[in-house]
Amino acid sequence: MLILLPPSEGKTAPRRGKSLDLVSLSSPALTGTRATLLEALTTLCREDPDKAAGVLGLGPAQRDLVERNAGLPTAPTARADAIYTGVLYDALGPATLSPAARRRATSRLAVTSSLFGIVRPGDRIPAYRLSGDAVLPGVGSVAGVWREVLGDAVTDAMRSGLLVDLRSSTYAAFWRPAADVGRRVATVRVLHESGGRRTVVSHFNKATKGRIVRAVLEDGADPRTPKALAETLTRLGWTVEVGHPTARGTQLDVVVTDV
Repeated sequence: MLILLPPSEGKTAPRRGKSLDLVSLSSPALTGTRATLLEALTTLCREDPDKAAGVLGLGPAQRDLVERNAGLPTAPTARADAIYTGVLYDALGPATLSPAARRRATSRLAVTSSLFGIVRPGDRIPAYRLSGDAVLPGVGSVAGVWREVLGDAVTDAMRSGLLVDLRSSTYAAFWRPAADVGRRVATVRVLHESGGRRTVVSHFNKATKGRIVRAVLEDGADPRTPKALAETLTRLGWTVEVGHPTARGTQLDVVVTDV
């Protein structure tokens, strides 16, 4: 099983650590694309900070992030599971997983990244700022760049197991499964039910996904199909509704009534 997470916009910048080594990252087939995007991002931030702020959607109070991007090649790195922060990662709590669950996380989790494609929890990366909808001068749409190469990396990481796709729509555009893979893909949507109405609420969505991942890692289950995943989540206490299979996967609706 491979659980594919979205990144977080907020990141914790390590104070010390060795500098970035692209060759050491998992999914080595992505090294060339990673190098191209890293060069485009750092050059933009170093040579034209004002333009970089616009491209990255940063306000006046966030200009330090442009400077941080400019120094990424020599910036200190840390494990990816210590870099990404926010509601989902707070609920997942990688640092507080049991030893067995942490071992499972190493092999079963991957994070979609605008700069690195996908990274594993143990990959050492710097804190960077690059949104999935960004368009870099000389390179073009970040999503378009990854769309050309990411599919093989994800399917290699899946092997013959199930892909649990928890990406947001922005990062889902980086890669969409082909029909022969889609039967082994489960997407998860979290619906907040209140007063008889169901809505998608960002906070509930992120927090619940983090809790689901944590629970599955601690439980140790390794479902092989979307239906088996639904059964696992039901056993773990969630209300789950299974949609009809499509060429791109089967949607599981997890219904929650509180955070």
